[in-house]
Amino acid sequence: MPETNQSLLEAKAYLGEVLAEKVEDFSIAFDELTLTVDASKIIDVLTFLRDDQQSQYICFIDLCGVDYPERRKRFEVVYHLLSPKQNARIRVKLSTDARSPVPSVTGVFQAADWFEREAYDLYGILFTGHPDMRRLLTDYGFEGHPLRKDFPLTGFTEVRYDDEQKRVVYEPVELRQEFRNFDFLSPWEGTDYVLPGDEKETKAN
Repeated sequence: MPETNQSLLEAKAYLGEVLAEKVEDFSIAFDELTLTVDASKIIDVLTFLRDDQQSQYICFIDLCGVDYPERRKRFEVVYHLLSPKQNARIRVKLSTDARSPVPSVTGVFQAADWFEREAYDLYGILFTGHPDMRRLLTDYGFEGHPLRKDFPLTGFTEVRYDDEQKRVVYEPVELRQEFRNFDFLSPWEGTDYVLPGDEKETKAN
């Protein structure tokens, strides 16, 4: 068995024993150990992974959201940590919905600050106990959360600079060009309609 797989199995067995009451599931995916926890346990689990002498996952790498609209708890919050001592990464994830807040882990890893703001901004995932829960990437007054699967591709509003008013204005999205229809016929056979520009040649004849 490869050494990397053996170390993962050992980490899974160890954490499965010491975190049995706080972790719902242990699995190995994409050469990383994945822990699935309840939102109420996330601070306890991340604190243990950081402080445990055998683990020492002291580097906060990433926090991101994932949207599964068909699920009752549609959002997953995924945390990635790195242990320089073990030369290993670990993935911790939990599920929540649009109304149930997740405890902020900024008290455990200060680096989670902007990651949690980004997850709130783009997915609408709420975090309690965050020191500054504001939008991070979208503009002031932005409506909705653009990385949700049900967010319209065109958005709700558009921003432009109005030269007459000498200021930025916000307007409802207006599609100025109709969607094109494609019949997927061979270009050698021609189409059943006149392509834009071809009408000029017809008039000339």
